[in-house]
Amino acid sequence: MPDRTCEKPVSALLIGSYENDRSLIHDVFRKPGWRLFEARDRRQALRSLRRHPVEVVLAESGVPAWSWKKILEFLRRLAPPPLLVVTSRTADDYLWAEVLNFGAFDVLAQPLDRDEVERVLASARRHFDFQPQRAGRNSVSAAQVA
Repeated sequence: MPDRTCEKPVSALLIGSYENDRSLIHDVFRKPGWRLFEARDRRQALRSLRRHPVEVVLAESGVPAWSWKKILEFLRRLAPPPLLVVTSRTADDYLWAEVLNFGAFDVLAQPLDRDEVERVLASARRHFDFQPQRAGRNSVSAAQVA
């Protein structure tokens, strides 16, 4: 595992049930001291985003009543907009291409692989830090949106 002691901690929001991957995700976040917030549905996610700015959102592709496309649309209005990583049991080339073409950061196949989760989160965090003024004119804080 790469040394991440000099990197700033990742703050992320997990959206979905993640029943089979929850302990792995918690372990990935615990070791480097990254912060993880959780929401099972849209209402909880909106509340969490108002309270806790995050750099990365991990969302299951099939969150009831809130597809990853709707989540991405919402995140784009935040200042600064967090990066979206979509997770799916049916992750294939089509989903990967669609997610990237819509502007999300990456796709992770479920069940999750520890090394892949660590790599994608660290990459997303670096990408978030080096984006020049990603917030556009129409961006607002999460407290203003809902």
